[in-house]
Amino acid sequence: MVHPVAEANDHSPFGTLTPDEFYTRHSVTHSSEYVTNPRGLKLFTQWWIPLPPTNLIGTLAIVHGFTGESSWLIQLTAVYFAKAGFATCAIDHQGHGFSDGLIAHIPDINPVVDDCITFFESFRSRFDPSLPSFLYSESLGGAIALFITLRRTGLPWNGLILNGAMCGISDKFKPPWPLEHFLSIAAAIIPTWRVVPTRGSIPDVSFKVEWKRKLAIASPKRTVARPRASTAYELLRICRELQGRYEEVDVPFLVVHGREDVVCDAACVEELYARAASKDKTLKIYDGMWHQLVGEPEESVELVFGDILEWLRKRATPSG
Repeated sequence: MVHPVAEANDHSPFGTLTPDEFYTRHSVTHSSEYVTNPRGLKLFTQWWIPLPPTNLIGTLAIVHGFTGESSWLIQLTAVYFAKAGFATCAIDHQGHGFSDGLIAHIPDINPVVDDCITFFESFRSRFDPSLPSFLYSESLGGAIALFITLRRTGLPWNGLILNGAMCGISDKFKPPWPLEHFLSIAAAIIPTWRVVPTRGSIPDVSFKVEWKRKLAIASPKRTVARPRASTAYELLRICRELQGRYEEVDVPFLVVHGREDVVCDAACVEELYARAASKDKTLKIYDGMWHQLVGEPEESVELVFGDILEWLRKRATPSG
């Protein structure tokens, strides 16, 4: 099954079609709504359901990454999964996409994890509880998804997909010493200061194909600004916490990661795979690929997402 990114162009994820025409073409329905979290922030949520809905084989929740959103490139992946038979939902984290909050500012990951759990549980409750449920995550979303499963609240998850997961920020990208050393001070004194330099912008080092890089930057809701001090400090802290808890991970999971990823270190997901308690775990590291696997040439995209869909289908329909 071809990933819908093949129909996009450098300024629209829907190519020459309107969103409604695009959904019709792929035999999915689309809906959205705002929810208000306990902090009074309005958060944008949306979902895609295959047509006819009787073809459902599972539910799937998408967790986007830092500076990402649910309405641009990752929406194409949502449509891909919905078309394959999964009722698929996503939420824009605070400060991202159409949600309230200071742009791309996450000084504490825990409320973001809470937001995801609340919405995902609400979405899953709309369907037959016997349907298997999965988490799909990208970049920082991988860390958030791991925290969701580590909370062990609500219904258990049948599987987790970690695409370019942020279990460790590459030394080739994160702030050089001594700035990293002093981040805690900057985060405490001037938490929203965009002083933190990274070694290249995220889109430039994430998307190998140039027109896909242009498409990512073309999103009206995406920022290419430097991360704020307290956000950068929290991203580093998240990685340290996760690396100390790998043995607690017991959910079935699939890791897909580019070997040449200079944003999130592939060595860290290899360590997760080695140390996790999960009895069902799969690791796929793709030589030559970058951080955003959907940003690779078409044949590579089909390879990666074909692997993901095969993994999902085997666990959603074990007798198939």
